[in-house]
Amino acid sequence: MKNAKTTQKLSPEQREELIGALQTRFEKNLNRHAGIEWAKVQARLEANPGKLWSLHEMERTGGEPDVVGQDKKTGEYVFFDCAAQSPAGRTSLCYDREALDSRKKFKPKNSALDLAAAMGIELLTEEQYHELQQLGEFDTKSSSWLKTPAEIRKLGGAIFGDRRFGRVFVYHNGAESYYSGRGFRGWLRV
Repeated sequence: MKNAKTTQKLSPEQREELIGALQTRFEKNLNRHAGIEWAKVQARLEANPGKLWSLHEMERTGGEPDVVGQDKKTGEYVFFDCAAQSPAGRTSLCYDREALDSRKKFKPKNSALDLAAAMGIELLTEEQYHELQQLGEFDTKSSSWLKTPAEIRKLGGAIFGDRRFGRVFVYHNGAESYYSGRGFRGWLRV
């Protein structure tokens, strides 16, 4: 499979609309990215059309991506899906291709890892999920698949997180399971 982020481009209108939406979200949520200037973020976005396409896919599927930090070594800005609930356009997915292929009946339409790869993004890790939850209250009515450590996946499991009762929980499930209220949150460096 070709890497989607190198083969997809946005029209000038889509690019302008996306950058406008990202700027509005950036300005409404300054607590997520203290000390980061929008003009510098925008310059990086405009210089990376493949990454902009990935952000468009995050937006299109309901992720509401926003800047949550900057890598001090590389200068890259880090975007997380910041929608209040797990992105609606990415639900009812099992964890990965192996889990999808193992289902004999009632297969979901895709897997979280395959869809993330097609979008040019990665699933949040458990650590990143906890970082996100420091910025607000996310997944209070939904849950999100998280990048699962290899030792758990080898045993047939996968992990997901949510926020209930004022706390963040990380649980496990069979990787082949899927639910209408569970999607995945992605992240991207630009």
